[in-house]
Amino acid sequence: MATDDNKVIKSGLWYTIANTSVRAVAIITTPIYTGMLTTADYGKANTYNSWIDVFNVFACLCVVYSIGRAKLDFKDRFDEYMSALQSLSSSFGFILLIAAFIFREALSGWIHYEVPLVVGLFAYLCVSPSVEYMMQKCRYEYRYKENILISVITCVGQIALSITLMLLFNDRRYIGKILGVMLPTAIMGIVFYIRFIMKGKVFYNREYWIYALKIGLPMIPHGLAIILLAQMDRIMIKDITGDADAGLYIFGYSFATLLMIFTNAIGQAWLPWFNETLFAGGRERIRQIQKKLVLLGCFLSFAFIAAAPEALMLLSVSNNTYWIAKYVVPPIVLGTLAQYFYTNYVNVEIFCKRTPLIAAGSVIAAIINYVLNAAFIPVYGYTAAAYTTLASYMILMIMHFVMVRFVLKEKVYDDMFMFAAMIVMTLTGLLFMQMYGDGIASIIRRYVAAIAVTAVFAIISRRDIISLVGYIKKKYLAKN
Repeated sequence: MATDDNKVIKSGLWYTIANTSVRAVAIITTPIYTGMLTTADYGKANTYNSWIDVFNVFACLCVVYSIGRAKLDFKDRFDEYMSALQSLSSSFGFILLIAAFIFREALSGWIHYEVPLVVGLFAYLCVSPSVEYMMQKCRYEYRYKENILISVITCVGQIALSITLMLLFNDRRYIGKILGVMLPTAIMGIVFYIRFIMKGKVFYNREYWIYALKIGLPMIPHGLAIILLAQMDRIMIKDITGDADAGLYIFGYSFATLLMIFTNAIGQAWLPWFNETLFAGGRERIRQIQKKLVLLGCFLSFAFIAAAPEALMLLSVSNNTYWIAKYVVPPIVLGTLAQYFYTNYVNVEIFCKRTPLIAAGSVIAAIINYVLNAAFIPVYGYTAAAYTTLASYMILMIMHFVMVRFVLKEKVYDDMFMFAAMIVMTLTGLLFMQMYGDGIASIIRRYVAAIAVTAVFAIISRRDIISLVGYIKKKYLAKN
């Protein structure tokens, strides 16, 4: 039986608010880092984080994707499963740490960081996944307060320690930034590692390890392909048209993908309820709720597109050469919306334990993105990369739809509604991009049109808006 709706709404609402708030704080504090670091140090610190993301795909074996389904299959043994899951990923991480220590000089030359940072990276990957495992466990158990607390402690700890260590490492501040990000997560990882072992009391269990590996291992190509999809454009622009165009693209791309803060938070908040409801056979209930989430995703995407020119002006008020990057925003936002939509099908594939299908789709999309970039960036410049990204994510959405409907033969969502929403939003977004002209008159026309579209959204979703306002007033404002 699915979890009580009030519990789900409360957990999802607070999780979304907390997640977006924590991410917003991280964005707001970016000027502190850019003010304390040279551009070279800033690049080194952030590139190190990219290496963590890449190696983490291998080190943790992507077994984190098994947690949601395991909560249903091992309901009465979930603590045991989590203990064994952690032991599996940390054991493999320790093997990689030994290999990294043996080949530390070669690795240092390859990724261009000092030997201690190379060894530290792999040591970090032995314990840091435990933080994500705990957050996932709390999420699927609707313990939103603990989840929020972990996020807040991590965020505040990283900011405070990064600033402190950057001051201490005055001549090499990038090291302070790197350690400031790693240490709070590593310390919490050790605490949660011990907590999992003490509660679950299982290190090795053949059933649990095989279960996790069957779901996780096929997701490794998916993880790498998603990283490539996110990073490939900027690398190819830099190589084909130069650093200046790459800078413009990254600036516009960075604003557009802020939408992911909201879409990811919504998706993660909905996932535990989705798994439980699908397990209980409540497909009609899923379709009803998912339609509402589709409309919410569309409205957020529209807001980003409508306000993009002014938002970019505020983010680069002292340098108007960046303002031209506004034309990158609409296709990237629409690509993010497509990603938000296709994740619905990915959730079904994970639920059905058919993760090889996910990996196949992601790898194909990455290859398509590379081919399209190579063909169109030399001809149309850096803005072409935004449209190739949109095309790649829309193709990925279609592929996952085909896999779920015709390979798994699962009918979970109102597919026509979702694809119609994607088409309407694409046309609307591209239409609003035509209103990105200069001058007050152009801005007024765009915002008048935006108000009209918002009114349409409000009319379509009026019942949901009234229900949400009523719920918030009843639960949180009644005493006042």
